[in-house]
Parts: sequence; structure tokens; C-alpha cells
Amino acid sequence: MSEEILINVTPSETRVAVVENGVLQEVYVERASRRGLVGNIYKGRVCRVLPGMQAAFVDIGLDRAAFLHVSDIQCESEEAVRVEGCRPPESITDLLREGQDVIVQVIKDPLGTKGARLTTHVSIPSRYLVLMSNLRHVGISQRIEDEAERLRLKELVQERAPEGCEFGFIVRTAAEGVGEQELTEDMTFLTKLWTLVRERVAQAESGAIIHEDLPLAVRTLRDLVGDEVERVRIDSGETHVRVQTFARQFMPQLMERIEYYTGERPIFDLYGVEDEIQKALERKVQLKSGGYLIIDQTEAMTTVDVNTGAFVGHRNLEETIFKTNLEAAQAIARQLRLRNLGGIIIIDFIDMTDAEHKRQVLRALEKALEKDHAKSHISEVSNLGLVEMTRKRTRESLEHVLCSACPTCNGRGFMKTAETVCYEIFREIMRQARAFDVSTFLVLASTEVVHRLVDEESTSVADLESFIGKPIKLQAEPQYNTEQFDVVLM
Repeated sequence: MSEEILINVTPSETRVAVVENGVLQEVYVERASRRGLVGNIYKGRVCRVLPGMQAAFVDIGLDRAAFLHVSDIQCESEEAVRVEGCRPPESITDLLREGQDVIVQVIKDPLGTKGARLTTHVSIPSRYLVLMSNLRHVGISQRIEDEAERLRLKELVQERAPEGCEFGFIVRTAAEGVGEQELTEDMTFLTKLWTLVRERVAQAESGAIIHEDLPLAVRTLRDLVGDEVERVRIDSGETHVRVQTFARQFMPQLMERIEYYTGERPIFDLYGVEDEIQKALERKVQLKSGGYLIIDQTEAMTTVDVNTGAFVGHRNLEETIFKTNLEAAQAIARQLRLRNLGGIIIIDFIDMTDAEHKRQVLRALEKALEKDHAKSHISEVSNLGLVEMTRKRTRESLEHVLCSACPTCNGRGFMKTAETVCYEIFREIMRQARAFDVSTFLVLASTEVVHRLVDEESTSVADLESFIGKPIKLQAEPQYNTEQFDVVLM
């Protein structure tokens, strides 16, 4: 598998594209005016404790207070500390009080109307390790499956960890096969950084940021570049130098793979990335076979509907459905990564009667999601033929980053018809006629609605004038959308 990472940098925005075998798989966007907060550490102040929700709102200097649930609060009891964290007391009031200062880290960016999600389990990642402030042991990534390698890494980190340190380490997947020197350097770096964080905590005021995560370009090198990545292309000289400096210090083996792109074509045009981003904002996703997906993103969940479309197959209906669903499973996995869709996801595959076909489609979906950096969980096919799954969400979806709700339909995705608006106008005139004694009614509405009132609804307008005993005048307002109208009393 050939994988390449393209980094496009402008003064106001950085974009990263992950391309596998010439096909765009993931897009990351970070804007200078609205950088992501995940990984940032703050000295917050508790502004509200909510026992009914077992949570608290914490002021960390943002527009909206951030949310801290009791399950994300670190226990002080040494005996309670476990690999999964500790089990908190029953009430959050035993842990926090209003006005208390607390060191917190953002684990989810603000999404929609919700504030950032926080934890007191502070962690700081490097290339091969993650420093965990609340653990006193060494953990190994579950993606490292070789038991001998897991044991080697664990013993190596335990031997090289600073004596008497009050923190632990998680060994990341990227550390598989890495030597002693690289891991030791990572531990030294993280230990010094944690010491600096502790010093800043002592000096900082409430609401201050203590530690900010790396910018997107450098973060990409740290988190996304593995052995499968052939090269990283960057179209900014300044960013290229910064990324190389980081690689020289922490990841020297990647130096040869980092390139400064100076081509005349925009870097995102190399693999049609711009076109793919545009397609990722549409509801309909066309499949090569002629079938298609319909993806709808709502506040509560994302739904994916699979349709055969123009694909008629060559054998029988069941085989046609099976092939469409198999292709759809691959496409869905890619779209989830590309659009960064998280939370609850409901997939409505075309109904299959063969149990083996259902199993193969589910397995194809699971296999396609193995490359995904975000954790996901897939359930079996329900009695209604739906596949329920979840995907971890830490940042806004691509649609929410690049788009805003339509000002005309307010994000509904549909508008009332001109006929419906005409009947609303009739009801409003009746309402006003009963309440006020006026000589004339003037209706201001969109051109489309006024045309309908003059043509198809002219008889209804005449009947209404006769019923209320008052004339009705019409005036088209080109600036009005279909749903807008005013009834003016004259």
C-alpha cells in the first residue's frame, strides 16, 4: 500500500490530506483564527457543580464554559489508581466545589452548541510514548500484538523511567521495533516537558493555558507518519523547515521522506484532493457499480442509506444486493474518515436474506475501518436490518468546519412550497381582519409567491376579499425568500 501525506499551508489555514494509492482518505483542517483545543492543558476554575448530572462546568478562558464529568476526574487515593483510571466517589460534590482551581486537559473540541469536554487525567504525547500523569505503570498499545515485542518495550521503558517519578507511560503503536535510544530520548523529552508544565501551573492564573499542543503540520508528523507513509510533501518553505527541525530532533529516520513541494500546480490538485473535498460535502456518494449512498448528518446521529441505483447485476437479485453492499462497506469506511463523522452511526444496508452475506459485509466494514485512527465499535445487524456503530469524535466534522447552516432554510435542507405560503398568508389576513378595522391589506411576499397569488390562487384571493369586505393588494419583494411575507395594514 502506497501512502502519501500532502500539507498545504497558507497564512490563515493549514490543510493536511492523507492519500492512499492515489485516493484521498482523510482531511484535517486547522485555521489560525480557530485552532483545535484537543490536547491543550489549562488551569481552570469551577464555575458550577451539577450533582444531578454528576458533572461540573469549568471556566478555562473560552467563550463557553467547558464540561467535566465525574468519570473524567482523577482520584487522589493511590490505592484507587488502576490501569483504566480510578472509580470516583458517588457524588461530584465530594471532588469539586465552586471557585476551586483545577488542572484540566481538553479531550473534545467544542461541537455545535456544546462546550469543550475536559479531563483531569492529563497526558502528553510524543512520537513513541504518552506520559500519563495519573498512572504509575507502563502500558502498551493494543495494536502491538506480538507478545515478545510487548514484553521488550515494557521492560525497556520500566528500566529507563526516572526514579521516583509520579507518572507513567503508554507505549504507542509507532514504537514497535524502535530501539533503546529513541525511547530514552522520548522519555527525557516528556519528563522535562512535564516538569515545565508543573512549574507553569504554580505561576499561572485561573483560565490560563498551561500547555498548547503542536500545530497541525508538526502534529501530523508525530501522529500520522508511520512506515507505510512513503513521503510527506509540504508546499510552504517555512513550515517545511519547522517540520524538518522537529524530525531531526525526534524522528531522524523520517528526514529523507519530507519534501518541499515547489511545483507549479497547487499541491492539492495532484490527486484531485480539492474535488474530493467538494464531493465529501454532498449528501449523495456515487458507487462505481452504479449504486449510491445517502449520508445525513444530524445532531443526534449520522445515517447512511445504501441503494442499488443503476446497478442491475448479472446473476440474481441477492447477488446484486450482496455486491452493492460489499462495495458500500468500503465506501462507507472511507467516507467516515474523510468526513470525520463521529458519535452514533446507523447504516441501512440493502436487505440481505443470506446469513453468510450479512457476515461478509460486516467483516468487510470492520476490515476497512482497521486503518482508521479513530476508535469504532460495530454491532451486529439488527432485526430491522440496520447496522449500529459508534466512532470516537474528538473534533468537528468536515462539514461543520467548512460550512454553516443555510440562512434561507436555517439548516433544514428544505423550504415550504409557494402554495403552502399562500395559504399561510390567507390565514394571517383572516386573523388580522378579525383583530383590526382597516381599509386595505397589502401583502409583501417573494416574486414566486406573488405570481402564484395572481395566477393559480386568484380565485381564492377574490373569495377572501369578498368574505372580509376589504381589498387585498400584492407587492413582490425580490429580496424575500419563498417563506418570507408580511401583511401590512393600510
